[in-house]
Formats: sequence, C-alpha cells, structure tokens
Amino acid sequence: MSWRKRSMSTCATFWRVTGMDPMPWSECQDALRKLVQDPVRHRSKREGAMRPTLLLPSDLNAKDVLRKYVPVAALGKLDAGLPMDLLSELRPVTCIFVQLQLAAGTSSVHLSTVLKEASRVMLEILSPHKGHINKVLLCDKGCTFLCVLGLPGNKLPCESLHALQSALEIFNSCSTMLEERETMSVAVTRGTMFCGVTGHPLRHEYTVLGQKVNLAARMMVHYPGLVSCDAVTYAASRLPASYFKELPEREMKGLRQPGPVYQYVGVTEESIFGVGLTKKRSEYVPLLGRKQETDLFVSCLNAYRDSGQRNILAVEGTMGCGKSHLLAELASLGQDAGHRVVALELLEIDTRQPFSAIRMLMARALGLQDCESRGDRQRVLKTKLQGTIEESSYCLLNDIFGVKFPISDNVREMDETQRRLELHSTRVKVLEKTLTGDFGIFVIDNAHFIDPDSWFIMSPVLQKVSLFMVMSLAPGYEITESFRKAAADNATSQKITYLHLDKLKASVVMQKVCKDLGVVSIPRDLVRFLIRTSSGIPYYCEELLRCLRANDMLQFCTRRQSGKAKDNWESLITSAAEASSLAATWSSEARNDGRVCLLRPGVTLENTALPIPLKEIALTQLDRMQPLTRMVVKFAAIIGPVFTTQLLLHILPTGLRTHMNSSLDELVSDNILRWLKNTEVPEDVQDPTEGPATSSQVESSVQRPSPSTRTEEQQPGVLAFCVPLLQKAAYELWPGRQRVALRGKCAAFLEQHAHKCRSCGQGEFVAFHHFAVTSSQDGGSCRDPADGGDSCSWEALVLAGEELKQDAAEQQAFTEAETGVAERLLPEGEQTTELPDETDRQHNGTHWCECRAIVESVLVPLARHYVAMGDADRAFYYLLECAAAYLHVSNSYMALMKLNEADVLRKMKATAIACFEEATFFSLKGEVCWCMQRLQLAEKMMREALSLLRRNFPETFLGAFVKAQVEKLPCVAYVRRAACLLQKGRRMKRLAWLLQQSCCLSLLERLFSLEGTSSGRRFSRLAARMKANTDRALDSCWTAELPPRTDLGHRQMPAQTQTQVQMPL
Repeated sequence: MSWRKRSMSTCATFWRVTGMDPMPWSECQDALRKLVQDPVRHRSKREGAMRPTLLLPSDLNAKDVLRKYVPVAALGKLDAGLPMDLLSELRPVTCIFVQLQLAAGTSSVHLSTVLKEASRVMLEILSPHKGHINKVLLCDKGCTFLCVLGLPGNKLPCESLHALQSALEIFNSCSTMLEERETMSVAVTRGTMFCGVTGHPLRHEYTVLGQKVNLAARMMVHYPGLVSCDAVTYAASRLPASYFKELPEREMKGLRQPGPVYQYVGVTEESIFGVGLTKKRSEYVPLLGRKQETDLFVSCLNAYRDSGQRNILAVEGTMGCGKSHLLAELASLGQDAGHRVVALELLEIDTRQPFSAIRMLMARALGLQDCESRGDRQRVLKTKLQGTIEESSYCLLNDIFGVKFPISDNVREMDETQRRLELHSTRVKVLEKTLTGDFGIFVIDNAHFIDPDSWFIMSPVLQKVSLFMVMSLAPGYEITESFRKAAADNATSQKITYLHLDKLKASVVMQKVCKDLGVVSIPRDLVRFLIRTSSGIPYYCEELLRCLRANDMLQFCTRRQSGKAKDNWESLITSAAEASSLAATWSSEARNDGRVCLLRPGVTLENTALPIPLKEIALTQLDRMQPLTRMVVKFAAIIGPVFTTQLLLHILPTGLRTHMNSSLDELVSDNILRWLKNTEVPEDVQDPTEGPATSSQVESSVQRPSPSTRTEEQQPGVLAFCVPLLQKAAYELWPGRQRVALRGKCAAFLEQHAHKCRSCGQGEFVAFHHFAVTSSQDGGSCRDPADGGDSCSWEALVLAGEELKQDAAEQQAFTEAETGVAERLLPEGEQTTELPDETDRQHNGTHWCECRAIVESVLVPLARHYVAMGDADRAFYYLLECAAAYLHVSNSYMALMKLNEADVLRKMKATAIACFEEATFFSLKGEVCWCMQRLQLAEKMMREALSLLRRNFPETFLGAFVKAQVEKLPCVAYVRRAACLLQKGRRMKRLAWLLQQSCCLSLLERLFSLEGTSSGRRFSRLAARMKANTDRALDSCWTAELPPRTDLGHRQMPAQTQTQVQMPL
C-alpha cells in the first residue's frame, strides 16, 4: 500500500501515514520545492490530514542551520557516514526530567523569556558533563525538558553523581526565574534504555525510550517542588545518606513497585565534616594478596615511631583495584599498634567545594564530627586550638566549621583583602596544629579528589611538618602526577613512598571468591569466568558475583560424603562438577564438612549480562574512540573475544569495510586489541616424531599483516580483545534484532568450516549428520563439509582456536600452581579418561590434528550463536557436534558439559527432536559414561540409542536367543538390492543410521565382554553378530554407487585406561 495519493490536477496532496512505504527522496524534494514556491496552491483542502512542513532555507548555509537541530550523539555518526540503522543502541544512561509549571494566563513574552533563559542555564550546567537537552514539550500545564547524560560517545565516570548535582543546580537556577505562583520539579532516573532513531523515516527522531524514562516522568509529576531520584541513582552516586531524604511512596500510573524514591538535598551541615572509610576490615580473614604492601606499611610506621622520620605512603591504582580495602587494612594495623588513626574518604563532589578537604581533615582530627550541637563544636575548638590562634580570630572559623563565634572588632575593621589574608593564615595555623599534634596517623582515601584551594594550602604544609600519612590516588589527576614526580625527585623521595597497586593473581581471586561466598570450593568454570572477565580487579569480581547471586545462577550445598552415588545421568553431572571444583588453601581445614558452590543446571556463564557499573566503566573507554572505530569494535564483539579478520569483514557493512584496516591498527596501538601470531606448532598438538616447525612453516603461519604491504583487502589475521570486559559491554549495546541478524551472518560463515581437519578426513564429527537431519538441511543450515571455505580462513580459525584453548589451559595451570591444588580424581568408578593417542594426534606425515582448535573456534561459537538466536534445532545440532568433537579429541569432561547443555535445551524445546538426533544424543551419553567408567549407565544409554535407531537389543536370555537366530538369516542380497533403489539423499541418511547402530553395538560388545560371566559373553557375542550384519549392510549401502569407503568420519570407540585422567580445561 502506498502512502501517497495523487489528485487528478497538477497539484499533489501528501499524507504521512506511519508504517507505509516511504517516498523516494527525489520525489520528496520535488514536493517540498512546490510547497515552498506556492504553499497555498499545494496545500491540501483537508488541512488535518497533513502536518505543516518545515520550510527549508534556500541559501548555501542550509545544512549548517539544520545541523543545530540534530542531536550531537547522532550527528557524529552521520558525519562518519554510518547507516541509519546503526545509530541505535541499548546502553545505560541517566535521564533528567525538568518541569516548569507556569501560572495560568502567562503572557507569551514571559513564556519566551523563561524558556530561553532556562534552556541556556541547562546547557551551561550539562555541557561540562556531556549532557544534552533531548526534548522540549510545551503544553497547557507548563514546559517539560528531557535531558540525557551518557548518550553514545558521551559517557563519563561518576555519571549519576553529575546528574544529581546538575539537577540540583538546574533547580536552584531556574527557580529564581519563576514568579510566585509558578513552581518546578526535577526527577532523575538511571538504567538501560533504548537510545536511537524512532518514528517514520521522514519524521525520524533521536531519543531515549524505556521504563526508566517513564518512571522519571511520573516522579516529576508526583513529587513537585523538589529534586527526586530513584533507588538506582541513589546507590550509583555513592554519596552518604546525609545527601538524601527518603520520600513517601506514591502510586504511579503504569508502574508497579517503582521502588524507593529519594529527595536529593545536596550538601548539608551534617555532610560538611566528611565521612570515614566506608570499607571495613574483615575480623576473621586477613586481606588477601596484599602482604607486600602491608609489610611496607609496617616498616614505614616503625621508622616513624622510632626515629620520627616523617613519611607519606602514596598508593596508586586504577578504579576497583582494592585501594579502599587496603587503606582499611592499614588503618586497622595502625590502631592495633596503639596509634590514633584519623581516616577520611573524599568524594568526587568535594572537588567542586572550595576548602572542603582541609575542612574535613581538620574537623575529623579535632573530633568535631562527634559533636551534637553547635555549642559543643565551639567548646572543642576553644579547647584544642588554645594558643594556636588569637581569640579575636575564632570568628574566622564560623564559615569553616559551621559555628557562630561573635565577630571581633579587629576582624570587623578589616577590609576584604586583609580579611582574606587573615583567613588564609588561620587555616594554615589550624592545619599545622592538627597535623603536628598527637593526632596520630592520617589516612585519606581518594586523595586525588582534594579540591584545588585545599591543595594550595596543604602542599607547603606537608613539606615542612613531621607526620605519617597514607593516601590512595587514581591515575589521570594533577595531584597524582605531583606525588609521582615528588617520589622520583631525589630531594623529596625519602619523604614519599610511592606504591603502585597491581591486580590480584589468579590464585588470590579464587581465594577471595571462596571467602566472599563463604564456601570451601567453587566450580572451575566459575573461576575461569571471573578471572577472564575481572582481569584480577577485585571490584569487578565483587560486582560479577553480586550479579550471579542476584540472578540465582549459583547454588550452595554441603560437600557430598563419600559413598555410593546414584547411577544416573544427573549424579554423573554433579560428581563431575564437584570433582572439577577448586578449593582455596586458606579453607583447606574445612574441606570435609564445609559448603561448596555449584552452578545451577542450564547456566551458561558466557551469556551472563554485565552489571551496569562494570558496563559503564567499559563504555567510558569505548566512547573515547571515534565513531567508525567504535562501530568496528561493536561488530568484532559479536564474534567473541577472539576473531578473525575474514569473519569480521564478512559481517561488516559495505561502507565500513574500507575503514577496517585503519581502525584495527588504531585499536592495536591503543591496546584495545592485540594481534595473534603462530610462530610454531603448538607443543600439545605437534607430532612427537616431528621436529620443530621449519622456517617455511613459520612464514606460512598466520601473522599480523604489515601496514605497508596490506592492500585494501584485509590479509588473513587473528585478533583478541585485551580487555574481555570491553568486548562484553560492546556486544550488549546491540538491539535484539540486529544482534540476532549479525549472529546469523557469523553462523553462516562458520558453518563452512564446521568439520574435521584434513588429517582426520574432513568429515562431520557425527558422521553424515546433515543428511540425517532433513529439517535443518531444508532450512539452509548445516552445510556439507565438502563445501568448506578457503584455506586462509581455516588457518586463521585454527590459530583462533589455539588461542582460546591455550588461554583456558594457562588459567587452569596457573591457578593450580599458585594454590597448590593438585588434580583430584573422581571417586572410583567416575574417572574421566582420555582417548588413545591415535584419535588425539592423527596425522598424515605433514599435518597435525587441528580438530582441537576447530572445536573451540567454530563448533562452540556456532552452538552459542544459535542458542542466542533462539534457533533450538540448529543449537541442538551443533551441541551434539561439539560433544562428538570433544570425544574425538579426548576431552570427555567438556563432552559431558556440552551434553548437559543439550539436555537442558532438549527439555525446553517446544518441537520434537528428530529421531536420529535423539539417538545420537543417547549414544554420545553412553560414550561419555564409558570414558568415566559408569558401565551400567553406559549400557542403559546405548540400549536407549539402539531402540531409537530401530535396532532393539534384547534384555533377557530368551530374547537374546531369538535375536541371535534372526541375525543368522541371510539378508545381504536383499539389503544390496534395497540400497540400489534408494535415492542418494536417502542412501546417505541410511548410512548415518547404520553408522550409529554400529557404534552403539561396538560399545555394547565391549561392555558385556568386561563382565566376565556367561551371560555377559552371550550378550557380547550377540552384539558382535549384530554389528557384523550392520557393517555388511553399511558396506552394501556404501558400494551401491559411491567409491570404496576409506574414512566415513565415524568416531572411533574410546578405549578405557586406568592411569590417564582428563580433567576439564
């Protein structure tokens, strides 16, 4: 249906109807030109059917004029040439609703003046924090402004704090412009919102949408005359409770349980004395991983106590590295040594309050924060400052400490300059008194937030007084740089001890997690996830744990006592998870009866959404990039933490492909990405008979292309994110539909390489899988491995898989080496065995087995892509391929985990599973049980698989006798004739069924032969006869048209070993 309708005359009438076909731009320009030339003639008689069109200016500066009305966040992307559909994101932002409630009958002159002045004031307040006015709505009740902080390209740290402070400044400034009967209200909310383009293509609007926007609009109406905020903003600001007042709950239209609402009041008399250290030291467990720092503190403190050697211990570290926890530990150590500790924590808001730092430091040293009244504070000041300043100068302390000493005649007679000098002298004298007296150790957390006026006074005082002070600093601030230079200067280096706080080691992260959860062991997969995502930063680890617990993804139970476990699949999963857990050394004495942590069934840690605080930290770094570079990062994040340039080029839009090379070079130089190089054959996959990689092999490996030799087409290469947190944050920016579409492109590329390596025959890991599953084949998925991609893409994917596998192995080895945790075997009968070396290192003399790498870089991502896309059929298909591949490369634990994922997906599927895939599922279960020496469970799984494959195996002696007689009947000629009549597709499907039957019967034969009884031998002979008949049918079906079979891609049956044990990576 068209959205334009032409009349019989030369003039045209246009209607704008949402959701209909857009008008071509050339036709739209022609219509606008006619309307501008003769608006009366070309206007419809039905005036209500069309909104008046904005008259376009005809001069050459029209573009510059119109750019003023486009939001900055969208303008930067449009200037970079990005398509319109890439302007939208899902990101955490903070919105501020401002309502000016004007009196009835307000004149247009007053209205215009108020709105113009209010807009100017808001922009002046918001601009330093990269905030913008997104909407201005005018109605009979007044005017409403929607302001937004944190739009794409404009994310800054401390966003919630900036929003609250800006809201209060806007409220105070705009209130002075209103008349007596006019009021205003401001509401602030924070959360994940849609930031992007909405509306009809010819009426596009760049705005923010979401539940938090609706909440802010309701709060603005229900709490008039004040600045209100939601509970999320209150918590994210990290301000003391004295800055807020809790408001009564009120019902709001369209919102259920909006949560607590607070009034932001700003700085109060209670808050001018600051706060102590908010982090508290644990009474039971010492601070983990910081022994070197605490030893240094003790030695410096002893030198100060014995010889009076003054020292300033400056601890520098990035946000979240544990500075506050370390200072709390050092303060406790100082108190235990008998010293008085004066502790102070500064906030970002303190930097905008003149002299706030020295006021808080002096007040807490003098003990004013404990005084209940103004009179008490005056008595304390007189007592402790007696002899330090003259009595006539006490009145100068009124504005500093909130007291009311009478103004002396001497001060009253001073002019402004003399009073300013006298006030400065008084501050210096009081500060020297507090620092050089018997006030003990001074601890200042976040010392980089000292305001400039306070630092102007403190800097010379710290250089001449004898004191012991500990302070924490963050990089990127002037005060931090000044301390760093002073520590490097020979003249002042003996007075300042500068310490850089590193991230925690992997072993310490594991111990910290056990301590925070109150358990003695945690799953190995959880350790890997936390170490990789947190990068060893304690705050990141705490937020991730808080998110996992809030989403009920962890379960806690008492360690299972030794004994006979139930022989079922669920007990096997539980036993494997418990056996693969890591125990912290600090809690080793409680191993036998302590609680353990496990992952809930069906939980996939890789799909866990980032907590908003961590996402904002990553987005702050992401928004510093140029729009094109930021967009390349977003596309790379869809692929995963490791990606190939070929796959990235495949999913990039055409307009971005020419900028890919330069963007990748920029990201590598900024340490956002890193190139991977394959300089030699990995030791764990190199054939032992072969020597080191030759020079020709090294030169032919995947390396970073040289910028000077690269052409416009990207050479094969593999890159990895240096910070996994950034990759997850960039991925979550995509709206749902675009995320699914891009994952579909990735899956289409990877499916070309979803097969074994050349040395293993290049078949599927489940033989003829794609022929047996017709539904997936009809859907255009699960392609034939023979139609694989180019060799360069294969080599790059192998290198990417080696990186993923090596990263997991290094984390496991490092964690165990640091903690002293040896591999703990499963209980007897539950061992996880490896397959023979022949399946692990198949080679043809020149190639080593690359299947291990392909599992990690192709099959596992394919399963994750389809799970995220909601395509349960294809997800189940590739989960089976993953399990078969892990068995092929001797990793039965990961095969068990993938089958567990498939089991969860199988129970959630709305449609029935194909009979062949159901049988393959039970067959793979049986192979895993065989590897873990659960022989009875393996027999049960194989019987179930054969039943689904229509090859029932008898359970009784009578049934075995009858079945043996039937199997003796000659049927080979009939099978050969029947095979010739089948079409090729059905013949290949028949091959897949026969191969699965042969696999199951082979394992049953070995299972019964191990029993050592007469019945076991009888059933073993029957299984061998059934397998022989199946193999003859298989040969007949294969030779009906195809050449003699050499390698059908069939899985070799695992052999049991009692000594080799494969634990999870």
